[in-house]
Amino acid sequence: MDSSARLHQGIPVMPDPQAAWSVGATDWPLLELGSWELLLRAASRFPESDAIVSPAQQKKLSYAELVRQAQTVAAGLLAIGIAPGDRVGIWSANRAEWIVVQFAAAKIGAILVNVNPAYLEGELQYVMEDSGCKALAMASRYRGKDCLQAALNVRAKTPQLTQLILVDEVQHDGFMPWLELLRLGNERLQHKGDETFECQPRAAANLQYTSGTTGRPKGTTLSHHGLVNNAALISRRLGLSETDRVCLPVPLFHCFGMVIGVLGAVWCGAAVVMPSETFDVMTTMKVIESERCTAVYAVPTMFIAMLTHPEFSSERLKSLDKGLMGGSLCPASVVKDTVEKMHMTGMSLVYGLTETSPISLQTFPDDALADKQESVGRVHDHTEVRVVDPDQRKVQAPGQIGELQVRGYLVMLGYWNNPEATSNTIDAEGWLTTGDRAIMNERGFVQIVGRSKEMVIRGGENIYPRETEEALRTLPGVADAQVFGIPDSYYGEQLCAWIRPMPGVTLDEQELKAECKKRIAAYKIPYYIRFVEEFPSTASGKVQKFRMREIEMAQRNVEG
Repeated sequence: MDSSARLHQGIPVMPDPQAAWSVGATDWPLLELGSWELLLRAASRFPESDAIVSPAQQKKLSYAELVRQAQTVAAGLLAIGIAPGDRVGIWSANRAEWIVVQFAAAKIGAILVNVNPAYLEGELQYVMEDSGCKALAMASRYRGKDCLQAALNVRAKTPQLTQLILVDEVQHDGFMPWLELLRLGNERLQHKGDETFECQPRAAANLQYTSGTTGRPKGTTLSHHGLVNNAALISRRLGLSETDRVCLPVPLFHCFGMVIGVLGAVWCGAAVVMPSETFDVMTTMKVIESERCTAVYAVPTMFIAMLTHPEFSSERLKSLDKGLMGGSLCPASVVKDTVEKMHMTGMSLVYGLTETSPISLQTFPDDALADKQESVGRVHDHTEVRVVDPDQRKVQAPGQIGELQVRGYLVMLGYWNNPEATSNTIDAEGWLTTGDRAIMNERGFVQIVGRSKEMVIRGGENIYPRETEEALRTLPGVADAQVFGIPDSYYGEQLCAWIRPMPGVTLDEQELKAECKKRIAAYKIPYYIRFVEEFPSTASGKVQKFRMREIEMAQRNVEG
């Protein structure tokens, strides 16, 4: 089959078999829609179907109801002075109102600013000032933390932030209640009708601030065009349809929740089921069963938490048949267990960055299990990926390690008010450097071997932590493992592993090292091992290796 025929069938191609450079199919035309128009299309086709299911709130919204609420909130935002192009922040865990605000902002051409609900006052102030938010919709609490005073303090120091809106039932001086925003919206609708705004799909729709795993967060500016099409292409490859019910335990403030989960479901009229405000393993499993979810989207740590839970039952999850795993490197053993024990034979692995709206690589549901275990799939439609030598920027041959680059419609507009950081990430030809080390095989499947900055150099040997992590996860009693380097005066760096044992299991360090010798070369075996109950992570579930490294260095009195 020649390249043009394969492209017509939606199969990615590698135009040059000697180069690790893959091109996505173009047979399915990109949509010229904004997020609001995408919702209207779904509501016209499936008005009475469930759009949002929030068991914790005992709330369901059909597609028609979601449109009506978003119209009202959009009118309310106009009534308090929000105009097209203004920034509207959302600072909350997963609630139905989060999604309503998402579409309300899109309707009037405002730019939604996603704020990590775990942020403290200083972090909130930085994002509000950097983005120039005029209004912040927020919950009063997050994981027991009172957010009210922090918001008031930030508003006092941030002149352009004129409105604080509570999306929950709490009332407090200085904040506009949700019901008041709805009242203002209904009043404006009665006087002015449903106002329409010309959609500019290529315009900015969303600011997503990097998780803060390193340095100051940067505001990744994403367009409607990038978000809508990326969501549609992910769901299309997965085979999602209007009959699906997607369990979404990942946070909405992250691309995984807002784009892949919400917009991806809206593209085809599926239901979004949010089991709880923040991830709870038992609640998630119960909601999958009670809501008859057909798919679940989660990061590897969430799948591991379910699979290793004492009350895990394959029988109670029998409604599942598909799902997505991504957000961080996916252990091969977990991929296998998810397919076999959670009935997710149609599962896809995904890879991406916030800066790419977010997904550039994805497995097909019918790819072989080995390809799902060993890769993050092949290039997406209307996208190019290549693996280059990090120093010479020359395209590598298939099978060689290099730095992964991405180009296409999905690349961000840039970092908000930061042209220097933008030019350091996107070159003159439009290639975005991901910072990830990767290998592309001769069939176009890409394996991520680690972050460029995560590579450990021990006595001149390059060690990619994922290989050691995979070996550790095959050992009896190991639920999960994270591997990183810490400074060493003799070798330059030594390998350190944090290991989370299975519930009720006691592990022995020397026995683990002895077992590792049967699986990997001696220089890849961790010199230091620490057993922990959990790993430091962001609110989106991404493990923070830099925090582990800081803790380990402090406890061992090692200087960087």
